[in-house]
Amino acid sequence: MASGPDTTSASAPDGSRERKAAPAAQRTAPEGPARASSADTGSDVPPDDGAAPETRGARPGRMRRLAALARREAGRSALAALGGVALAFAFPPYGIWPLSLPAVAALSLLTRGRTGRQGAWLGFAFGWPFFIVLLKWLHVVGWDAVIGLAFLQSLFVLGLGAGLAVTARLPLWPLWGASLWLTEEFLRDRLPFGGFSWGRLAFANTDSPYTPLAALGGAPLVSFAVALTGTLLAAVLLRGLRLRSAAARTGRAYATGFGALALAGAATTAGLAVPVPTKAADTVRVAVVQGNVQQPGMHFLGRPMQILNNHAEATLDLAKRIEQGKEPRPDLVIWPENSSDLDPYTYPEAGDRIDRAVKAVGVPVLVGALVDHPTKEGYVENQGIVWDPQKGPGASYTKQHPVPFGEYVPFRDQLSKVITRLQQVPRDFYPGDHTGVLQTGPARLGDVICFEVAYDEIPRDTVKDGARALVVQTNNATYGRTGQPEQQLAMSRLRAVEHGRAVVTAATSGISAIVAPDGTVQQRTDEFTQDVLTGELPLRDEITLADRVGAAPEWVIAIVGVLACAGAWLLGRRRRGTGAQDRTAPDTAGDGDGTDKQDRQAQAEGQHQ
Repeated sequence: MASGPDTTSASAPDGSRERKAAPAAQRTAPEGPARASSADTGSDVPPDDGAAPETRGARPGRMRRLAALARREAGRSALAALGGVALAFAFPPYGIWPLSLPAVAALSLLTRGRTGRQGAWLGFAFGWPFFIVLLKWLHVVGWDAVIGLAFLQSLFVLGLGAGLAVTARLPLWPLWGASLWLTEEFLRDRLPFGGFSWGRLAFANTDSPYTPLAALGGAPLVSFAVALTGTLLAAVLLRGLRLRSAAARTGRAYATGFGALALAGAATTAGLAVPVPTKAADTVRVAVVQGNVQQPGMHFLGRPMQILNNHAEATLDLAKRIEQGKEPRPDLVIWPENSSDLDPYTYPEAGDRIDRAVKAVGVPVLVGALVDHPTKEGYVENQGIVWDPQKGPGASYTKQHPVPFGEYVPFRDQLSKVITRLQQVPRDFYPGDHTGVLQTGPARLGDVICFEVAYDEIPRDTVKDGARALVVQTNNATYGRTGQPEQQLAMSRLRAVEHGRAVVTAATSGISAIVAPDGTVQQRTDEFTQDVLTGELPLRDEITLADRVGAAPEWVIAIVGVLACAGAWLLGRRRRGTGAQDRTAPDTAGDGDGTDKQDRQAQAEGQHQ
């Protein structure tokens, strides 16, 4: 029922209670402390946008409310989008990691003093441009895929924006805000269909002062430290703006500002005090073969046996140089994912071609191949196979985390009729059920295939099962020269530090690399070249603290973010109840971070504008 001018209350569009209508003369006057109290408690009652009194109580359509919200937040939305783009430039291939700090600070400042609904909108305005720029490498599939995936991922940042808005009125709000960044990454890493880990703050900071923290708490601790620095910088900037007022220049205000600045500096430099274990127990000589592909893009496979021949020929050339004394014989050779484009068990010509190359080089070769599932017809397995020069194919690892819509199609029967492009994935990949610890010659290697390097648990479980070095077999031919290979190499660098293991990335067309346990890239190839990397690979048995504690730090910090939101919601209900009892009581209490009545009134007036 719509409210008339003499009613006591009515339902607002979001279900909250609208306060008693004032006389017309009072409705046109600026609102004072009572308005500020509403903004400060995070009520979702939208500010007065000039609507006529008789239409304020009516329930507008959802699209009309969204349009009104977009108009009111246009300026902040533009700044949020700019912050999202800045964060994308912190990631490879640009790699300007310091941009991750002001980007986090910007979202904290933009959502401060807003309602949960407004904060959600600003989070979305931040997240969608961020993911569009970050994931633009997916344009080889189609720009609609870029925009669609970016949209889905930005929904998690939408929740982050809402959480930042409602927790901003709590004491120690920078801590809760940083925790919420990790909560967002925690959820996005797992949902839906096993999650999508691209865009974590840690992956933008694989060559920064925060990187060594990975040895203590893995990628989650790196993300948290970056987020905490950003939220603390927001607190410092906010305090600096308030100190422009003479009334706000108190000893407590200066102490709060300097304290936040000191904590930001401590969070930034803490990683420099963390020792990164790198001492090797022994070494092996490894050769990494990058055979290259003839045509990059969606149809990189070309004719059958083409990619296999490329890798076999590069290996035969290596064997010739060894026989000529130009190259010392390695202890093992690593081929990339999909280096055999035919199932070597089903097609004898493929198996014979691999066997001849392996016998020529005279050492075990880790071969990447797509293999028909032995019992489930229509399914294929993405495998790394240890091929011995005397015994032939032996132990293997099957990729545990196939990529949804790339290596298998959820709800295939329904979706493929609507999205015909999905028919280009003719068979679903079947997931493996164990880690990729493989004895390859004298080395006990841990195989991780392609996108699995982005997920914390797979490399961690592989190391804890006994891997002395990690191998990332990958096929980036679809996304060559788009920035995606650089983003994946950055993940390999972080995993090296996190687990104290050397990491070998073997790619069909690049970027192949040998990464030391401290994250240093010792050798790398160019994209779309045939090349062979050779070098000493350190092997280690000691595990890091990050491996010992596992996912516990991530769970704890993520839960803290959820509890902070719950606490802010309960505090908001309590304040709204108190305000309903006494709207005219003077407000002299702060908000827990030094914000007084004048500050809150200014926030409310800014929201009203």
